[in-house]
Amino acid sequence: MYEILEKQALNPTVTRMVISAPRVAKKAQAGQFIILRVDDEGERIPLTVADYDRANGTVTVIYQIVGATTLRLDRLGVGDCVCDFVGPLGKPTELDGLKKVAVIGGGVGCAIAFPVAKKLHELGATVHSVIGFRNRDLVILENEFKAVSEKLKLVTDDGSAGEKGLVTDALKTLVEAGNVYDEVIAIGPLVMMKFVCRLTKEYGIKTVVSMNPIMIDGTGMCGGCRLTIGGKMKFACVDGPDFDGHEVDFDEAIERGKMYREFERRAYEKECNLLKQSK
Repeated sequence: MYEILEKQALNPTVTRMVISAPRVAKKAQAGQFIILRVDDEGERIPLTVADYDRANGTVTVIYQIVGATTLRLDRLGVGDCVCDFVGPLGKPTELDGLKKVAVIGGGVGCAIAFPVAKKLHELGATVHSVIGFRNRDLVILENEFKAVSEKLKLVTDDGSAGEKGLVTDALKTLVEAGNVYDEVIAIGPLVMMKFVCRLTKEYGIKTVVSMNPIMIDGTGMCGGCRLTIGGKMKFACVDGPDFDGHEVDFDEAIERGKMYREFERRAYEKECNLLKQSK
């Protein structure tokens, strides 16, 4: 069993948990993920490693409450345990040799982008970060990004925090100001990553995206996380989750991502009703 050591609400729907998992912490790297089950009857869900502490044997995960399992996870508190916590899975983000990078995070995707920005900073790279949210109430990890970025741009759709606009607006401003990036790393909603890649393709900037579709086993056996990359089928869990953004078939990924949305909504509502009945 894996004990929850810390729990913090980052905004009304996003929570950070620090979990005791020494064997995972020992090998975890930026860009990798874990698969957990809340209890022995629960479904398996993938969560990106948001941070890790090898000395203390802890792994930090950040999740958004969107379905029944994340709602059930959020009902746990400090001192409680999750049943399974398997990882690290997936390939680490390739960062060696990069000197100047723009890291783009959108919404809860910032939880995945932050450890990448942090690792780049530790490697001595110049990091320019752009983080985007719908409004001020949803902003997460602003101070954490600020600590590891030479330049940070915060944007919101309504202008209630930072600059008003989209992450693509901020990135375009940085590029047209003369910044030359070895790479852009974009992590967030599929639509956001699609348009970041469309912009960077115009400028000829290599762009890496983190793809996190539906996963079940995390080993490539189920095929649930298949994607089309450069016209070929790939599995996000073993071939990724990082891919060349200019080769990703985003339209296909977006359509596949919609398949379980109604099921997820019904499962969430059922879990909410069970929670109300238990009170």
